[in-house]
Amino acid sequence: MQQKQATIINPTGLHARPAADFVAMAKQYKSRITVGRPDEPPVNAKSIIMLMSGAFTQGEQIVITATGEDEQQAAQALAELANGGIDLVILDIMMPFMDGMTCLREMRTRKIMTPVIMLTARSEEYDKLAGLEGGADDYVVKPFSPRELVARVKAVLARTMPAPVAEGNVYTFGNLVIDTASHSVKVAGQEAPLTPKEFDLLVFLVNNKGIALSREKILQKVWNYDYYGEDRTVDTHVKMLRSHLGSCRGYIVTVWGVGYKFDPDTAQ
Repeated sequence: MQQKQATIINPTGLHARPAADFVAMAKQYKSRITVGRPDEPPVNAKSIIMLMSGAFTQGEQIVITATGEDEQQAAQALAELANGGIDLVILDIMMPFMDGMTCLREMRTRKIMTPVIMLTARSEEYDKLAGLEGGADDYVVKPFSPRELVARVKAVLARTMPAPVAEGNVYTFGNLVIDTASHSVKVAGQEAPLTPKEFDLLVFLVNNKGIALSREKILQKVWNYDYYGEDRTVDTHVKMLRSHLGSCRGYIVTVWGVGYKFDPDTAQ
């Protein structure tokens, strides 16, 4: 019988939610999976009680051992999970162990900023806003095509890669100050709590000041994927962005039948 081991330094420890996540993933594999310290007997990784009894703390070296027909995939996946090596998480709202919204809140509360795409059959704007305000990077409504999901995954991953900025620019429009170097926005001297995507959207609109931009154009340039006809992503983000801009919300103007434009002069 084949065996695969992975030795890592676990940055979070295996307790409470990390332990539950670890057990849930371990149970997806047929192999026998154990976790232990290098100099101690291992415990069954598919038992939450056994895993918790190991009292694996933050920063400890642990050995993950998988024995069976899918040992290599199991050891690699669990090592990446425990080591924080996940590039992107796709969460379904309806999950048996913990619903997607609760899982997302737990991640953000614990400062786990891994990009998240939410999947749901709920198409109401309220649900989209709840997901995005909860920290999701994108929101995909079922049914969707595999091509659309792949495009969105690529777009989110592209956005999370550090983008080089040649020179930081500071834009000032009345009470609105945008600093592209520090990725900060202030309204009347107060920091505006923009998400990374809202910041990207605002900067794109500012760089095209006075130009009416279609939803298709905004999706292509800000989200890096094509327009699918019924997509409300742009409208939802514009609504959230406006709410965060407070007294400067009127700088983003709706151009009926086209899309949006940034026009601070209109709001004067």
